[in-house]
Amino acid sequence: MVRPLLAASDPELASLPAEVLRARALALKRSRNAYIIAHNYQRGELQDLADATGDSLALAQAAIRADAPVVVFCGVDFMAETASILNPEKTILLPELNAGCPMAGMLTADQLRAKMAEHPDAAVVAYVNSSAEVKALSTICCTSANAVRVVRSLPHRRVLFVPDRNLGAYVQSQVPEKEIVLWEGFCPTHQRFKEEDIVRAEQQHPDAEFIAHPECRPEVLTHARHITSTSGMLDVVARSPASRFIIGTEDGMLYKLRQAHPTKEFILPTPRLVCPTMKMTKLASLVRSLERMEYEITVTGEIAARAKEALDRMLALTRESPMVAIAGY
Repeated sequence: MVRPLLAASDPELASLPAEVLRARALALKRSRNAYIIAHNYQRGELQDLADATGDSLALAQAAIRADAPVVVFCGVDFMAETASILNPEKTILLPELNAGCPMAGMLTADQLRAKMAEHPDAAVVAYVNSSAEVKALSTICCTSANAVRVVRSLPHRRVLFVPDRNLGAYVQSQVPEKEIVLWEGFCPTHQRFKEEDIVRAEQQHPDAEFIAHPECRPEVLTHARHITSTSGMLDVVARSPASRFIIGTEDGMLYKLRQAHPTKEFILPTPRLVCPTMKMTKLASLVRSLERMEYEITVTGEIAARAKEALDRMLALTRESPMVAIAGY
């Protein structure tokens, strides 16, 4: 992966009023013929400007569908890498170069090779929250939305699931017929959400339905009425007759839920559910990115080719893209 050096910040740009930054971002978007993508955990003002919002699976698909030469990814580094792998002909920009995913940093390609040597008969399922180098070593990728389906699709009895131990443990509970070997990675934000937090929130809001992301600790998930990805949370709320929900994921998701369901109440069970790297990107970051066409994220060569194979196998299961079939794996 090729990345430029980090340039100095622009304090003058950051000091501009939000309405000025918004107008400038929209004008630059038109002049650059750019497509803006924002993850559900991004700041509300970025979600408002985006052409597409969603979870990792939805955004991977959105990057493919984007009919624009420039894609600006308001998210973290592995998401921009994935967009580059799937769209080598497009310019992929990450507004904040230091916006990384701590979970992805918990597993290197060398560590994965060593673990694969211990389990040579296992398929490797890489959560998309991983580096391009890790994806390139994997049999198939998954997101929180399709992890269970991906693991079930494999003919292997043993699966090495990396890097999220919590998501992997949840998948194991849903696919007991397989042996899942877990890597000890985790999302620090979801890990800070403890059982005592949800117990207290449920006591304070006994009529609320608790919806949890599968990156949460297993003991937290035992309290959940629904366990699902961020896009799945939108579906659950739309179907539920309940008027109040406790949301067990990063707080940016509450903005999306409140926009979609203004008559319902959404409660964050702990203020610790805030991802600092997801919140690095601001309106000023987006404007600077479009003005200077920075920071371009490019994944090339054999790593890109092999990672794309693993991503294509995942996307084939969605039946939304004519990707490589899983047969033979």
